[in-house]
Amino acid sequence: MESIWKRNVTMPEFPAVKRDMKVDVLIIGGGMAGLLCGCFLKEKGAKYAIVEKNRIAGGVTENTTAKITAYQPGLYTRLVKDFGMETAKAYLLTNTAAVCRYGDMAQNIDCDFQERAHYIYTMCHKADLLEEISVIEKIGGRAEYTEHVGIPTAPECAMKASGQAQFYPLRFAAEIADGQTVYENSFAGDIRKERYGYQVSVKDSEGKAFRINADKVIVATHFPYLDRWGMYFLRMYQERSYVLALEAEQGQTPPLGGMYNGWGYEEDNPLNLSFRSWENCLLLGGGGGRTGKKNPSFDALRKQAAVLFPDYHEVAAWAAQDCMTLDGLPYIGEYARGRDGLLVATGFRKWGMTGAMTAAMALTGELDKELTEKFKPQRTIFRKQLFINGFESAINMIRPTAPRCTHLGCALRWNREEKTWDCGCHGSRFTKDGSVIDGPAQNNLKA
Repeated sequence: MESIWKRNVTMPEFPAVKRDMKVDVLIIGGGMAGLLCGCFLKEKGAKYAIVEKNRIAGGVTENTTAKITAYQPGLYTRLVKDFGMETAKAYLLTNTAAVCRYGDMAQNIDCDFQERAHYIYTMCHKADLLEEISVIEKIGGRAEYTEHVGIPTAPECAMKASGQAQFYPLRFAAEIADGQTVYENSFAGDIRKERYGYQVSVKDSEGKAFRINADKVIVATHFPYLDRWGMYFLRMYQERSYVLALEAEQGQTPPLGGMYNGWGYEEDNPLNLSFRSWENCLLLGGGGGRTGKKNPSFDALRKQAAVLFPDYHEVAAWAAQDCMTLDGLPYIGEYARGRDGLLVATGFRKWGMTGAMTAAMALTGELDKELTEKFKPQRTIFRKQLFINGFESAINMIRPTAPRCTHLGCALRWNREEKTWDCGCHGSRFTKDGSVIDGPAQNNLKA
């Protein structure tokens, strides 16, 4: 199973690290967030490098649904209730700036960038949706109510946000990576604080170690891997979600009028389906839940596809993995207190493309610091989700089964549909033979 974004694209190749070096900024992670950070630093003339343990854009980035939007189901109502109007407005302004920046860059990149309206639909929560529209208007956003929603689930109504977008993420990533200082197959390990800056140990594919000294280090590895600082393993968990690419049996697949996301897991929409078009495909997303638990996945989504689109056939299937924070805001800024110059970009939830751009702009000085302060990781952890995360970790720690995750030793569960070993504590995943797929685990399972 692999995403359609890997078709018809050739990613540039880069060498592994082969010597010690000194840079102004070292970026760990060659996904969309890391590549965008490098792109903006290159424009500023900074001496920087990106190290990626495998191939660039080969992890979470290649498994996105590639929606670029500042609007997410029910988010602004929750932000106002939890943080107040100023934080909600900061999130709207920064994410809107991210959408616009993609549009500006895409003018010179062949990446199938298309402006689209984003519809957030509901089957039975009209009052909540109207409240969300009202909140958005109060903080300066633009969204409208509609009962004309062109999808076959027959929603009650929807919120429509114009001026959002979709694109071909790997073509975009390939273009911005070209000409950058990137090292692939280069595994970043320990980060040590020096008198001036940091020293990072990096190994090539043969296990030979090198040292990279940097004034600043940006950790853009999806899930931060340094446990001794920041305690991200308590402050985040990961979720799986699933996507099918469908084509009509005969003729052209009718394009949709926009991008569509459900309000949440509702009784008449148990998989919380999402829809968007790409070339001659319809992308149907849905299902999923906390990694390491039994969740509706490909089988459930295929059953829905057979009901909603009986005259379509499947041409691709893939899954995404997303980092979920305690409070709905990403973690962008100083990795931990007292770690000046060590920065992090993570916790974009289901909106990785917009989050990656927001983070890159924030960490390279492209956004107002007063706005990006709202995303600093040093904020209260005393949220309901913290205790849920702690409970799930405790249950999986005491389960007397093997194999055990190489991160913190939690029991792994066999994922029958995806044929992987998954960790319900922090979301690490391993192949059947024990190779790491997703972190925070850094080491393969022991034979």
